[in-house]
Amino acid sequence: MKKTFKYRIYGNRQAVNNANNWLELCRKLYNECLQFRIDIYKESKKSISCYEQMSLLPKIKQEYPEYKQVGSQVLQDVIQRLDRAYQAFFRRIKNNEKAGFPRFKSKYRYDSFTLKQAGWKLENKCLTIRNIGRFKIKLSRPVEGIIKTITIRRTQSDKWFVCFNCDDVPVRQFPDTNKEVGIDVGIKNFAVDSEGGCIANPKYFSQSQKLLRMRQRKLARRKKGSNRRNKARILVAKVYEKISNQRNDFLHKLANSYIKDYKTIYIENLAIRNMVHNRYLSKSIMDASWGIFFGYLSYKAVEADRIVIKVKPQGTSQICSICGEIVPKTLSIRIHSCPNCGSIMDRDFNSSINIKKLGQSFRDSIPAMAGMSRESLVSSCGGCHEREDSRNSKKNC
Repeated sequence: MKKTFKYRIYGNRQAVNNANNWLELCRKLYNECLQFRIDIYKESKKSISCYEQMSLLPKIKQEYPEYKQVGSQVLQDVIQRLDRAYQAFFRRIKNNEKAGFPRFKSKYRYDSFTLKQAGWKLENKCLTIRNIGRFKIKLSRPVEGIIKTITIRRTQSDKWFVCFNCDDVPVRQFPDTNKEVGIDVGIKNFAVDSEGGCIANPKYFSQSQKLLRMRQRKLARRKKGSNRRNKARILVAKVYEKISNQRNDFLHKLANSYIKDYKTIYIENLAIRNMVHNRYLSKSIMDASWGIFFGYLSYKAVEADRIVIKVKPQGTSQICSICGEIVPKTLSIRIHSCPNCGSIMDRDFNSSINIKKLGQSFRDSIPAMAGMSRESLVSSCGGCHEREDSRNSKKNC
């Protein structure tokens, strides 16, 4: 299977300056190729292909000698990146989504370049890139599989990372288990599962909001283009980076714990894009990052030979998990109390049991799934339901 390994790298001043220069040249090439596509379409109402633009690279190097120091595969990847942006644009139009035409990249919106088979060498704890220099790499874990491409990335806080895209990565080995669990996500508690486990919502963005507000005000008072503004920008970026690191660490560890202990995991197929339209809950929903958590669960399940099944969330908090009686309740009511059977439990715990039951009935109704590979099973279960509208999806907040 394919997997990407990300590591922090450190370079001297010359190597960092060379890498920044490559990024700037790649950004200019991206913008020029985008402008060229726009001009061609305006003149002839025709489009130019990715390969036609790549064939012009030798002429570009003759006219602009500074591009000779950049690897040819790096420049080709820039044009391929633009082509992928165009393909995504047309796909969104076809699916009646918000189009989002490819945009020109400013200095801080183009932050990576990719090398393929040649131009780099990894020896011990050093990564050497031709025409750039040597970087010390912090190998926090071993690189597994066969390295196909590497991507050098600069963050908004001016830190540098390398990503190794590897093939033939071995599957993670976990103890065999037949345990199943349903997970209900929310805002008060991040997740409540059908086994009674309750994971508190850390709310990392809310914790750092006061510091972020102070640094953003300081940034707004700095003169544009000055060194002091750049220093203030980096301080703001560091706050966002810390929030992202805290959130990813929490979500990775939580997803690993479920993948390790359970064979089949049932989750909700939430329409989060619709849910964030709620002006009162949007910030809390984005801070919780349910979509990222579900994404981590899905790819870790494929890696560990586990199964993740998405079910429709409609009505899971209104139905009694004991007797099946429908008990209407608003979002403010956090306790499920059934007048029919007398059961009293937490609203989210009741919902997680219903999610598990619904997922089990869906799985058992399709016997053909038993012969499917884990990759196709996860993908088919994840996309088998239509997207719920915002009114049906807000019940879990």
